[in-house]
Amino acid sequence: MRILGICGSPRKGNTEWMLRTVLDAATGGGADCELLLLRQADVRACRGCLACETRDETGRGACRIADDMQGILPKLLVADAIVLGTPGYMGLLSGLLKSFLDRTCPVWPALQGKWIAGVAVAEEGVGAALRNLRTYGDLLRMRWVGGVAALAKLPKDASRQPTLRRRLERLGRRLAMSTG
Repeated sequence: MRILGICGSPRKGNTEWMLRTVLDAATGGGADCELLLLRQADVRACRGCLACETRDETGRGACRIADDMQGILPKLLVADAIVLGTPGYMGLLSGLLKSFLDRTCPVWPALQGKWIAGVAVAEEGVGAALRNLRTYGDLLRMRWVGGVAALAKLPKDASRQPTLRRRLERLGRRLAMSTG
């Protein structure tokens, strides 16, 4: 069982810590986990050219943008589950994560049936961020395992919340059981 975590934060901090905590718990449950930090990847915004809608015999489309998505899309395809993490910006997703989600169009039919979970963190409230992640999963007909929202401002604030750690670990164990 493979779980891919996708971190949509432009900085090392709460979102990354939350994802690592989920993935560590899933690893303890027997899953093979990987964390992708979008801030270290070249993922450009979708141009809306619709080239990805022309699909080959496997149901996959091809994107015309030459960036790191060519190496990321195969990781999505082999994953049994995906955990998305975002800071809540204006009550929504980070631009990094939104651009990434838009660029999954070439493989979206192949993501159907995979498990998905989400984590979101913000200073005063995550707003619709978790709901946005679930909506993405619903549109792709993925299976929602759950989500964890947290309030934190400075980069290490989330890690100082023992209750939050337990909730994240519980989500990681649920993911490992779902994919196992």
